[in-house]
Amino acid sequence: MNDGKVEMFYERDSYLHPYARAIRERYMQTIIRRDEIAGYGGRIADHVNNHLYYGVHKEGGEWCFREYAPNARRIYVTGDFNGWRKLPEYAMKNIGNGNWELRVAADKVRHGEFFKWFVEWDGGCGERLPLYATRCVQDGQTKLFAAQIWAPEQPYSWKYGYAGAVRNPLVYEVHIGMATERYAVGSFNEFTEKVLPHVVATGYNTLQIMALQEHPYYGSFGYQVSNFFALSSRFGTPEDFKRLVDAAHEHKIAVIMDIVHSHAVKNELEGITNIDGSHGSCFFHTDWRGDHPAWGTKCFDYGKDATVRFLLSNCKFWMEEYHIDGFRFDGVTSMLYLDHGLGKAFTSYEDYFSPNTDNDALVYLGLANMLVKEINANGFTIAEDVSGMPGLAAPVSEGGTGFDYRMSMGIADHWIKWIKELKDEQWDVGNIYYELTNKRADERTISYAECHDQALVGDKTIIFRLIDKDMYTDMNLASNNMAVDRGIALHKMIRLVTLATAADGYLTFMGNEFGHPEWIDFPREGNGWSYHYARRQWSLCENGLLRYCKLYNFEKKMIHLFAKKHLLASPPVSIYNDIGRQVLAMSRGGYLFIFNFSPVNSYTDYGVECEAGSYSIVLDTDWKEFNGFGRNDRKMVHETFPAANGKSMLKLYLPQRSAFVLKKS
Repeated sequence: MNDGKVEMFYERDSYLHPYARAIRERYMQTIIRRDEIAGYGGRIADHVNNHLYYGVHKEGGEWCFREYAPNARRIYVTGDFNGWRKLPEYAMKNIGNGNWELRVAADKVRHGEFFKWFVEWDGGCGERLPLYATRCVQDGQTKLFAAQIWAPEQPYSWKYGYAGAVRNPLVYEVHIGMATERYAVGSFNEFTEKVLPHVVATGYNTLQIMALQEHPYYGSFGYQVSNFFALSSRFGTPEDFKRLVDAAHEHKIAVIMDIVHSHAVKNELEGITNIDGSHGSCFFHTDWRGDHPAWGTKCFDYGKDATVRFLLSNCKFWMEEYHIDGFRFDGVTSMLYLDHGLGKAFTSYEDYFSPNTDNDALVYLGLANMLVKEINANGFTIAEDVSGMPGLAAPVSEGGTGFDYRMSMGIADHWIKWIKELKDEQWDVGNIYYELTNKRADERTISYAECHDQALVGDKTIIFRLIDKDMYTDMNLASNNMAVDRGIALHKMIRLVTLATAADGYLTFMGNEFGHPEWIDFPREGNGWSYHYARRQWSLCENGLLRYCKLYNFEKKMIHLFAKKHLLASPPVSIYNDIGRQVLAMSRGGYLFIFNFSPVNSYTDYGVECEAGSYSIVLDTDWKEFNGFGRNDRKMVHETFPAANGKSMLKLYLPQRSAFVLKKS
């Protein structure tokens, strides 16, 4: 703040000063659009209620069916309740402004019955699903979806509210369908019963759930959405999911969802791209910008009022209907640029303020972030952006887009590069520390060594890159394999140094915490529709004869240390990077972190400057319960001594390829 005036984020970065006018214009566009929606001083949340009007609702003694289809000439409601016939008494009425409505006596339609629209327009007609359908079910034979009336006599009774404040998210990324060990699609109930306790025990405080919005193709990982308001029925009922969220909130675990507002699947029979024969003119660009060249999907026009209200209502629906604590917005880079950022390196600030930038998308994202905070002051959002757009995670009031966090997406790429391209003795700890901490100081970030992207077929997880084929034969504790020993040691060190250097939060994908083998490959024609790789083998980390259980022991100890001691609340501080000996030393929250990445050299009486006192090791990657060699005496108290420069110093034994954390007694 300067003399009571809010400091804009660009004022803290001299390199952004030339773009101050562009940033202020974006800010004003966002504020003007907010006032257009909510009125001056109003709340966006009070004015984006499309989901409460459209779709299917019980109103008094009637069912009310409503749709927005301005290009339609006639719309019939067909379903189980009328033999799927286009009957005059089930024809919607055009009530103006593109809106259609049908009212039916309550006893004519029952919970669980399936239905669709049959829409006629000039020159064509066809079956469609409601834009605001909240439940759609896929037919096992035809693979087509039908909407379903969902109004159980006993609505779910919530036991807990939102999760509360989560200052430093420790994010456990999950996909419900593949969270089972069975050769099948997992369910919400199975996850609540079997996987959620694992998350609780491990110490993570945030669940990030993928693929919740309905999608026609299971193998899309949920990123090609057809029905934006429909919870994917593959995993169970709305009540099942509410029980999962409630159970997470009981343990103060926040639940955020991957929300896809960057594009929509082109499917017309079950999607939103051609509800009334207008080929998406309601929500999408109608020129070359309307088709994503890499994804084969439709791209939203965020300058259209209908689009903005549709998507904002979608955010509100998920938060209020399912008590979602926030969102990880997928594909933000694709939203921000007219060329979707494809093939761009983003090496200059000019890349962020050119005519290629979609300011309408920035305005929409700013509104969405304001809406989240209006609904839940503790709600939070994460941006998946690879471009590094400045201000993305700065408050709207400071000229930013308002995300609470952005993903540090380059870190995983760096780990792949270091593992693939360099010999162990070439690892430069100075470069490692720089890249792991290379973030804008004014924006909060989520770090990760690997997420689901690195596990997909065609790629490899870190553990698989390190150990490769020996994972199939020598992951038992009785084996004697130097390649496996190396992989186990580096897997722990990579995770610890990524978390220790994280700015504000940390993420892992389910199973990676214990070195889950192999890749992810969903059932498809090319693999004989097999579920073999679309599941998680939890039994591996429960088997006391395998090394997986030791990796999991380390994960639990590491996450609990950071969670209980709130270590991410303090920034990392570099002590030094000893590049020649591959030793990295840093401090954080009163703890010392020492990493020896050397593959061959152990160091005796290695000096580390620190505050005077007595120190004990609280976590060591080399402990035997973590499948290490136990080369340091874990009970030993380390005393500092005066150094030549008048400071205090510890003398430590640093075994090769190991790391440990010390705390002053």
